[in-house]
Amino acid sequence: MKDIGLIGLAVMGQNLALNIARKKYSVSVFNRTPDRTQEFMKNKVKDEEIAAYYDIKSFVESLKKPRKIILMVKAGKPVDEMIQELLPYLDKGDLIIDGGNSYFKDTSRRINELKERGILYLGMGVSGGEAGALHGPSLMPGGSYDAYEMVKEILLKIAAQTEAGPCCTYVGNDSAGHFVKMVHNGIEYAIMQAIAEVYDVLRKVLKLSPEEIGEIFEKWNNGVLNSFLMEISYKIMKYKDKETGKYLVDLILDEAEQKGTGKWTSQTSLDLGIPTPSLNLAVEARTLSFFKEARVELSKKVTKTYPSIKVDKEKVINDLENALLFSVFVSFSQGLWLISEASKAFNYNIDLSEVLRIWKGGCIIRAKILDFLRDIIKENKENVNLLNSEKALSFLMDKIDSIKYITNLTKDFYLPTLVLNSSLDYFLSMIEENLPANLIQAQRDFFGAHTYRRIDKEGIFHTEWEAN
Repeated sequence: MKDIGLIGLAVMGQNLALNIARKKYSVSVFNRTPDRTQEFMKNKVKDEEIAAYYDIKSFVESLKKPRKIILMVKAGKPVDEMIQELLPYLDKGDLIIDGGNSYFKDTSRRINELKERGILYLGMGVSGGEAGALHGPSLMPGGSYDAYEMVKEILLKIAAQTEAGPCCTYVGNDSAGHFVKMVHNGIEYAIMQAIAEVYDVLRKVLKLSPEEIGEIFEKWNNGVLNSFLMEISYKIMKYKDKETGKYLVDLILDEAEQKGTGKWTSQTSLDLGIPTPSLNLAVEARTLSFFKEARVELSKKVTKTYPSIKVDKEKVINDLENALLFSVFVSFSQGLWLISEASKAFNYNIDLSEVLRIWKGGCIIRAKILDFLRDIIKENKENVNLLNSEKALSFLMDKIDSIKYITNLTKDFYLPTLVLNSSLDYFLSMIEENLPANLIQAQRDFFGAHTYRRIDKEGIFHTEWEAN
């Protein structure tokens, strides 16, 4: 009898199965298409204790009770279909773990539906891509603590290991795990877009080659900006296409696709009333990129007049580094605020410091700055957006002239910088005592009698702004 089962043998599923088996657990695997299972067993499995099954019944019966089954299938309808296939063979007390990028509301629904049948369910965010799945991902399980206890030992062993411990923790109740993974992806969108905007300045304003940009990114990665996304960015810059000998990044079409988690983050932030403009505009930037034909046509119709002054190369590079640091900090600020509000709204009971800890290794958004963010939260756990800290304000104000300079420079060169701009505007909004929303509220009262409050006395007011 095997310790755990895994369904779904795309690359992530294969690598996770191998990871579990190499930690000395026995694994049963199943995939809807038998050919993929056979290929996996033939080409990937060597000495690992992994057994393949070609029907659900024998797969389930191969597992020790209470059974523990990880689903690594596409989010949405395929998850529900697989659960329905499993149910006839499961007993009360068995556990299903969804390791895909499921929408958190779907996870909540499944937890409640399965609870009625006595089946336990964990929604588990998995970050780290293919390499993380094989060598140690960041794992974000959420659901009942009893369900987590059943697989805690396995999860802690297969997770990435850092000096702060395994990159896995019980995230919280209900769909907390998938919610945190969703916001993780929203932050990921924002940081990727910010790096891309910085890259655009380096190539279009400073006219640097991919190799030169790669050298700058590598230098930054050796400093405060050290992160997985910075590391892969400098490697991408230096990679040459084997067929043409050209830098491959220059040959890739500028259309960035998305799978939906970034959009879900934006939608949820609007639903909960938490400002996440950098995360939202990273989604919009990907959407804009997809209108390639329209962009090409419009670019031919506009004459752009570029500044004649010569820019200071070293200043621009230094300010770009600071601007990127500013934007990365703000992206985390917005994401953590959203997680904190959701924790209250949905009774997740999430520990933000623990979330940052498990993002330190095996994770797409792992970064050196996470330690700094954890220090800020440790000072005050109620500081959910990180800004109510002298450390945070000093860090951002030290870089504000840089990001102001860069965002102004990009306008002179007609370059869109949606995330850099929104990060700055978010911070400026948060530190501004008097925003112009008083005029908006007056306008709302004028055309819709929506009322307003005053700064000089208590109460709710409405004005007849013009005589009938």
